[in-house]
Amino acid sequence: MQTLIVTGAARGIGAAVARLAAARGYAVAVNYRADEPAAGRLAREIERAGGRAVAVRADVADERAVAELFATAERELGKLDALVNNAGITGSLGRLEALSGDELARVLAVNVAGTLLCAREAVRRMSTRNGGAGGAIVNVSSLAAKLGGGGEWVHYAASKGAIDTFTVGLAREVAGDGIRVNAVAPGLIATGLHAAAGAPDRVERLAPGVPMQRAGSPEEVAEAVLWLLSPAASYVTGAILPVGGGR
Repeated sequence: MQTLIVTGAARGIGAAVARLAAARGYAVAVNYRADEPAAGRLAREIERAGGRAVAVRADVADERAVAELFATAERELGKLDALVNNAGITGSLGRLEALSGDELARVLAVNVAGTLLCAREAVRRMSTRNGGAGGAIVNVSSLAAKLGGGGEWVHYAASKGAIDTFTVGLAREVAGDGIRVNAVAPGLIATGLHAAAGAPDRVERLAPGVPMQRAGSPEEVAEAVLWLLSPAASYVTGAILPVGGGR
């Protein structure tokens, strides 16, 4: 059984990835920052279905907490084979001129630094240069990196643009170490993210502008993530896969 860490897995896309991964035979470390009840329920759900899971609290923007997350996952579930860097925040919905420095710093700390820190820990464990057996990393980006997020989340879009660049760069850096690094770029997905940002009607409002005329589901994104983790994508690295209904 392979071991997978999914960051930000208490809800939304992360939870969908954790469920699908468990159904396909992974032992899953369900990372969360604050929603312990949801993460615990998900881990128990996976175990009731015959899988293995552990809920692990860690703020991915905290370097020490990230190291503890990886150590706990390996202690509880076995050596690491894969990482899904899903944890991310949008910050407030609005124009750049209204953005505070503190909010900007937090978005960049979670979305960018957190992704790099988690990937660093994964590479240290999985790289054949370090005695590992290789593995796979999937970063969760966003179509906002391409669309820009103007009038809503330019800071969030910028952070995801950084993830796209990081995905390509790290993929090239560790390709010879037996590690594949890819990203998915979800578009408009029906999760709680929109309501949390103060726009509960955002999905319904924007769905008609999607070529497929609907929002996507977390499960559809999870399918793309699991494909990138799988042997079916064995010659795919440095790819950023849009999951956006044609946007």
